[in-house]
Amino acid sequence: MTISLPKPRILAVVGCTAGGKTSLAIELAKQMNGEIVSCDSMQIYKGMNIGTATPDEAERCGIPHHLMDFVDPADSRGYSCADYVQDARAAVLDIQARGKLPILCGGTGLYLDAFLRGGSFEVTDSDPALRAELCALADREGPDSLHAILRKLDPESAEAIHPNNVKRVARAIEICRTTGRKKSDLDRESREFECPYDATVIGLHYNDRQLLYDRIDRRVDLMLEQGLVEETKRLRDAGVFEICQTAAQAIGYKELFPYLEGTATLAECSDVLKMATRRYAKRQLTWFRAKPYVQWVECDTLVDGRGIVKKFEDIVNNAKTLFK
Repeated sequence: MTISLPKPRILAVVGCTAGGKTSLAIELAKQMNGEIVSCDSMQIYKGMNIGTATPDEAERCGIPHHLMDFVDPADSRGYSCADYVQDARAAVLDIQARGKLPILCGGTGLYLDAFLRGGSFEVTDSDPALRAELCALADREGPDSLHAILRKLDPESAEAIHPNNVKRVARAIEICRTTGRKKSDLDRESREFECPYDATVIGLHYNDRQLLYDRIDRRVDLMLEQGLVEETKRLRDAGVFEICQTAAQAIGYKELFPYLEGTATLAECSDVLKMATRRYAKRQLTWFRAKPYVQWVECDTLVDGRGIVKKFEDIVNNAKTLFK
């Protein structure tokens, strides 16, 4: 007779940028004997602490944090989702071996998904050169020509992706050619995986979106006060954004380039950065809302159509209630 052992328990706090994930995760770690494992694709990089909102030692309140500030962005080898899964698994095992609760915290949904799959779902490689070649083909011959290629390789994905969405069409073709498998098959497997952990995933939700936008605006202002311009200049002068494409796409840096080049004021760039961050927050929320494993905790209550922020203690208690 096969004895089924209980799955190891983990907790995760997810949601959009500036939503309050870090504060909640740290408080839960304090009360539940936990340690935090970052689930943020940008906080892994050294020297990018301000732009990625990496909590400093004071903010961490003595709680050990893992997978933060440890990858050199100038390393041309890069850091993949597969690397994260391997490193996060090792960190979780280490935390559990010491009798503590692993608490994943971050807004990179792809990282969390891959980790929860436990490696049972193939993390696809990327081929930037192939992707550029496919996009160039679309520019020369039109998006329908690219879509026709996908239709032959993966009809199901072609049916789901509009021909004008060149980026997604190119990515689906890239997956087929680099892995030998169809994107539609991989997507199906990702929905059918069995998580190797007893995972409670808590998402933070704002009924009044303006409250979230106000938090984003305040965070951008604080980052600028803390030296975001200087950090951006240092990284740019070091060639980091040319070497590391992931870092180059990080919201918080490229939006300041016009100011460094003297073609825009700091106020103008700040406004652009705030808008870009809001759009990114929307994309994060869309991702997590599509995941059935996320349980939502409301951060505000609507009164006459306007949100009133809940007491932090109540948010913490509501989150703890979900971890039964």
